[in-house]
Amino acid sequence: MDEPRPRLRTTLGAVVVLVLVGLGCAVLVAALGDHGSSAQVVPTTPPTAAAQPGGAVFVHVLGAVQRPGLYELREGARAVDAVAAAGGFLPSADQTQVNLARFVTDGEQIVVPEQGAAPPPAPAGASPGGLLNLNTADAAALEELPGIGPALAARIVDWREANGRFTAVDDLQQVSGIGDKTFAELKELVTV
Repeated sequence: MDEPRPRLRTTLGAVVVLVLVGLGCAVLVAALGDHGSSAQVVPTTPPTAAAQPGGAVFVHVLGAVQRPGLYELREGARAVDAVAAAGGFLPSADQTQVNLARFVTDGEQIVVPEQGAAPPPAPAGASPGGLLNLNTADAAALEELPGIGPALAARIVDWREANGRFTAVDDLQQVSGIGDKTFAELKELVTV
């Protein structure tokens, strides 16, 4: 009659082992599961240099998206990638006010407005004070500045990609083709 007790202990031990193995597998699957090519990140320290070629860019997505937040994307990503990383548009989003085909830049903020909201008054890259931000403006926005054509706008963007973010408006003088006269016209219209 003493035979069933050892068998009960063996069965109970096997159940405990199976539960622990199953729990371990669940934790492993959750840790290694496919989380997509983009992830929401909250860095412990802010990035100090611009993304290197083939590196990552950080984009802040706000407004009518599923999961607003800061996202790390691959360099060369487009606005559509940033919106996708944020879970896509909400049903109330006005998708016509966001150029999904444009490339994103490191440190950029993308705001997806609600339907019926007034369009943003400033061009892409403009700061709330109406000044054009040299670190977030694309070439098209830079061309809106006096004396800046496509070639000079491209050199500004190239300088930013090669040297990192502008730390002061005076850094603009380091861009080939921007002399004292052009800088004097621009310094009150731009910010960093």
